[in-house]
Amino acid sequence: MAAVGPDSLFIALLTAIFVGAVFTIQVAREFINFGAGNIIGGVLSVALTRELAPVLTAVVLAGRVGSAFAAEIGTMRVTEQIDAMLMLKTDPIDYLVIPRVIACCLMLPILTLLSLVTGMFGGLIIATNLYNLSDTAFLDSARNFLGIWDIISAMIKACCFGILIAVIGCSWGLTTTGGAKGVGQSTTTAVVTALLIIFVSNFFLSWLMFQGTGSAFIGL
Repeated sequence: MAAVGPDSLFIALLTAIFVGAVFTIQVAREFINFGAGNIIGGVLSVALTRELAPVLTAVVLAGRVGSAFAAEIGTMRVTEQIDAMLMLKTDPIDYLVIPRVIACCLMLPILTLLSLVTGMFGGLIIATNLYNLSDTAFLDSARNFLGIWDIISAMIKACCFGILIAVIGCSWGLTTTGGAKGVGQSTTTAVVTALLIIFVSNFFLSWLMFQGTGSAFIGL
C-alpha cells in the first residue's frame, strides 16, 4: 500500500494539477466567447470526476506500479524464487498477488480523490489568474454540477482499474521466461496491456454508468 499510495502521490498530483490547468485553458477561452464563463468550474469538475481523474491516475499507476510488479515478480520467476516457494508449500498467488491486488484496489480510489481536488485547484488558478473569473462562481458551478453519483462512479472506476493493474502486472510477472531479457519484455507488455485494458474497460464502465440524457445543466 505504501508503494502504490504515498510513493505514487507526487507524480499523480503533479499530473492532475497540469491536466486541470490545461483543460481550463482550452474550455475557458471558448466558453467566455459564448458568455458561459460562469459554468467553467462545473464542466471541469464533471470532466475530472467522471473521466480524467480516474483514468489518468490509473495510467500513471500502470506505468509506475504495474511495471514494478511485473519486473519484481518476473525476476523472482527467472531466479527460481517462485519454485522455491512452491517447494515450501507457499502459494505464490496468496503471498505475492493478492496483497498487491488489495493494495491497488484500496489506494487507487484515494489517489483519484486527491487528484480530483488537485485538478480543480489547478483549474481554479488558471481561471482566476488568466481569465479573471470569480473563484466563488467557479466553485459554486462545480458544486452545482457535481452529484453524489459522479463521486461514486469515480471510486468504482478507480477500484476496477486498480484490480486490473495489479492482476495484469502480476500475471505477466508470473509467466516470465527467458532470463533478464524476458523480465524486460514482460514489464513492457504488462504496461502496454494494462493501458489498453484501462481504456477499453473505461468505455464499458462509462456506458453502464451514464446511459440516457445528462442532468448536470438542469436548473441553470
